[in-house]
Amino acid sequence: MINSGFRNKAIIPYLTLVISLTIGISSCQDISDSSTGKIAFNNKAKTVSNQQTIITEDNTWPFEPGIDNYSDKALLDLRYLNEKVAGEKGFIQRSKDGNDFVTGDGTPIRFWAINSEVWKKGYSELKDNARFLAKRGVNLVRWHGQIAPKIKDSKLINIDTKSREQLWQYVAAMKQEGIYLTISPYYANALKPQPNWKVPQDSQSFHGLLFFDPELQKAYKSWLKQLLIPVNPYTGIALKDEPAIAIIQLQNEDSLLFWTFNQLKGREKELLSRQFSQWLQKKYGSLTQASNAWQGTKVKGDDLAKGIVQLYNISKLTKLQKSNDGKAKRLADQTQFLTETMRQFNQEMTRFLREEIGAKQLINAGNWKTADTLRLNDAERYSYSPTEVMAVNRYYTGGTHQGKYKGWAIVNGDKFTNQSVLFNPLAFPLNIKQVSGYPMIIPESSWVPPLGYQSEGPFLVSLFQSLTGIDGFYWFAMKEPQWREPSSANGYKPSLGKWVINTPELLGNFPAAALMYRQNYIKMGSIVIDEKRSLDELWSREIPLISETTSFDPNRDKNEDNSSVSLSKTVNPLAFLVGRVQVSYNRNSSESQVLDLSPYIDEKAKTIRSITGEIQWNYSQGICTLNTPKAQGVSGFLAQVGEIKLGDTTIISDNQYGTVIIVSMDGKPLKTSQKILVQMGTVARSTGWQEKAITWENKQGKLLKGFEIINYGKAPWRLLKNELKITINNPNLTQGTILNPNGLAQGKIEIKRDKNKIIFDFPVDSKYLILEEK
Repeated sequence: MINSGFRNKAIIPYLTLVISLTIGISSCQDISDSSTGKIAFNNKAKTVSNQQTIITEDNTWPFEPGIDNYSDKALLDLRYLNEKVAGEKGFIQRSKDGNDFVTGDGTPIRFWAINSEVWKKGYSELKDNARFLAKRGVNLVRWHGQIAPKIKDSKLINIDTKSREQLWQYVAAMKQEGIYLTISPYYANALKPQPNWKVPQDSQSFHGLLFFDPELQKAYKSWLKQLLIPVNPYTGIALKDEPAIAIIQLQNEDSLLFWTFNQLKGREKELLSRQFSQWLQKKYGSLTQASNAWQGTKVKGDDLAKGIVQLYNISKLTKLQKSNDGKAKRLADQTQFLTETMRQFNQEMTRFLREEIGAKQLINAGNWKTADTLRLNDAERYSYSPTEVMAVNRYYTGGTHQGKYKGWAIVNGDKFTNQSVLFNPLAFPLNIKQVSGYPMIIPESSWVPPLGYQSEGPFLVSLFQSLTGIDGFYWFAMKEPQWREPSSANGYKPSLGKWVINTPELLGNFPAAALMYRQNYIKMGSIVIDEKRSLDELWSREIPLISETTSFDPNRDKNEDNSSVSLSKTVNPLAFLVGRVQVSYNRNSSESQVLDLSPYIDEKAKTIRSITGEIQWNYSQGICTLNTPKAQGVSGFLAQVGEIKLGDTTIISDNQYGTVIIVSMDGKPLKTSQKILVQMGTVARSTGWQEKAITWENKQGKLLKGFEIINYGKAPWRLLKNELKITINNPNLTQGTILNPNGLAQGKIEIKRDKNKIIFDFPVDSKYLILEEK
């Protein structure tokens, strides 16, 4: 049902204006100015003359959690949120409206998810990992593997039986802790060909081939049969019949609408061109008629008499043409052909999985971006529509990271910018246009090091997953069963790991964030943008009402300015932070509806208010607050704003930057709750970490202000001390227990009573505090 505050696009016209917005690169500021989002350590930090900031023992505390043995004395253990065994109610399904997930009996379910690579270690490590994750609120993990054969001289139709064995163990271990799985068995970017394979023939990689190469598709179907049909010896159930598996992803990060399309060479390109020729003959009746529709527009290498029709470089699809131009018609046909080629593959694989294998899980087609977010993303999402779940991978990096090993490691001499997303809401990874009738997941994401502002991540994800109805945000990635100390990216190179989450200010901030999200303490917002798009608009790559920002991949995007993107200003892109933004395809665009956003977005004051009224984001101050009856909190640059008054709590902090969550643990409002969790996050760096402020010019000629890493440090992590005073309007809470990182009691705090309130200082060297009525 559309909110009555909508305006109908057919009645009120909109001015389409395209503007360029730089996301998190050249907008980064100097470290000395905390108001712009640079780490400004308190005055106890030691600052030397070259602007190198050192985190000292005086202003930090060491994060040394030790091994979690899962004692029944732990006061913080969220295992009870999970089912006793994942899938005990049947297979995960879509809700009646298609937008969300429900369990087999129709009960709504919210997923707090991660990518774990512990399956590469062993079964005992997996069982340990499963218990560790369940304790911290996780109920969904992703297996991002590769089922294609890896042994030398293997036939293409064979599989990697070791990977299957590891997946079997992964399913069994997670299932026992009530954790569901998403399985991702194919990744073109990481697949290495062998000499005896027939594919690829002339191309340098597998990018794009799965969508149209018959030999690879034949092998892919063989892989899926060998993966899903045999009985898992660790559970006695074949994977196709396993209700603990929630989602099957057909492939990871590949698309015919991405820049890798240009890597198609020789016989692969000829094969796709022949398929294009056949498609054109079916559409127009003949190539001559197609050429007439194109007003004779030609591409070098065309030979219509021989049935040869060449394809444009993908860059041509990123540019608009005059609507009555022959070239525009040819580009539209190519866009339609490439999209329908992917869509037909997804449709066929869905049929194959259902009818020939008998798989009962939900299916997701893919999760990738396009060469032009503004003009091609809707076509990409439309190609997923034969499956049941939409997805896209998106990270937040804080700007740019430059260095020889930037794709996977952090080393001395690296340069990086370091901007909190709280000053840059357009770069927020959850700014996603969801497809109506489909759950939306983000299978990979994180607040990626060397970014220092990480504690905001779990807090903001919890808030905006709840508000917008995004159904899964999978943190990437975890390689150890439990906590990770600062350590080498690959086990031997002097470095720090980059794609890591089991650290103090990411996974360490899961419990309160996961609890309030999974317990529905934060309201889901109504639809604020309901866009309708015709297929012709997709083929012509017309500018939509609203678009997402472009994400940057350090392993495939060469131009770091990819994080600058032209956005449609028909609708303010900050709408993503007000409520749900959705789109439907093969519809009349005149039916689109847009809520009047002026009561919620004040661009002059730089403030955003959610349609529910529970979330306030001030991107001038770098502050976001949550105010609900059962959960309240704040993230950002706390010291500069002073006292923060929420519904039942008051927060005062001298930390320049931090994240505070106060959440009920018994389902009662904070003012009457008998058990409350208070969680604090600040900034974590390795011991001995040193950086200096610098200015440099990137490859695109832009002047950047950021930092050079002088010393990437060593174990353990050191966290800036908490400087926090809290008031809660609940006089019945009389006991405060300090917890260690594994949830065990390690001390008490003094609580003062003032009429109907309690006042206390949060411990300087802890992340968790339990308040109880005793």
